[in-house]
Amino acid sequence: MIKALFFDIDGTLVSFETHKIPVSTIEALTAAKAKGIQIFISTGRPGTIINNLSVLQDRGLIDGYITMNGGYCFVDKEVIYKSTIPTADIEVLMNYCTSKNIPCIVVGEHDICVCHPNELVKKIFHDFLKVDVIPARTPEEALQIGEIFQMTPFITEEEEREILPSIPNCEIGRWFPAFVDITAKGNTKQKGIDEIICHFGIRLEETMAFGDGGNDISMLRYAGIGIAMGNAKDDVKAAADYVTTGVDDNGIANAMRHFKIID
Repeated sequence: MIKALFFDIDGTLVSFETHKIPVSTIEALTAAKAKGIQIFISTGRPGTIINNLSVLQDRGLIDGYITMNGGYCFVDKEVIYKSTIPTADIEVLMNYCTSKNIPCIVVGEHDICVCHPNELVKKIFHDFLKVDVIPARTPEEALQIGEIFQMTPFITEEEEREILPSIPNCEIGRWFPAFVDITAKGNTKQKGIDEIICHFGIRLEETMAFGDGGNDISMLRYAGIGIAMGNAKDDVKAAADYVTTGVDDNGIANAMRHFKIID
């Protein structure tokens, strides 16, 4: 019996086309919640830029959050897990981005900024993902925000392969072609599921996860049932137990009906 549902945000709950949560998804989550099933967010976004879930939050549908790809998890105002990037790796990554003038978003516990911003940052985060303007800071200023939980450099796959050996204490997840999210080693959405189910006393086989991006692969493989959205790439679909229709084609509601989570 499924007792917990885990949802990625962008491309899963929220459409990349409309930037909204489909009505069918809202209705499906409301029905699941009415049956006593708990609902959790599992996202690469830090809490400071989760700005597209109010339709669920206002209904009291969300029981907890896995953010920064598992690096920071909280329930209500209680932080149940957090893990920072080691200082040495932060410095290597920042120096790499500075040497190539690569934009890099830096995320602290309650703060966020971007170093070396360019038009691509604006185009993707502000125009496409509808995130409020992220303040620009120098690398020196960015390193003063306190503990750093996630860094998001705008690097290619080739640059990712180049830098990876130099940051051995980090995990890299890519859910958008233009950038990667970097967290401390061991912080994945799979780790986030472990923290949530331990907190609530839920068994792994009682979980179901939904996702569409490369950073969702670990949780789709790990959850009791992993659901890939129809709009996901082939490697994400291959990691799932079931492939539903796309986010804009009632994908979440269709999968929940298929597995008889809702009527």
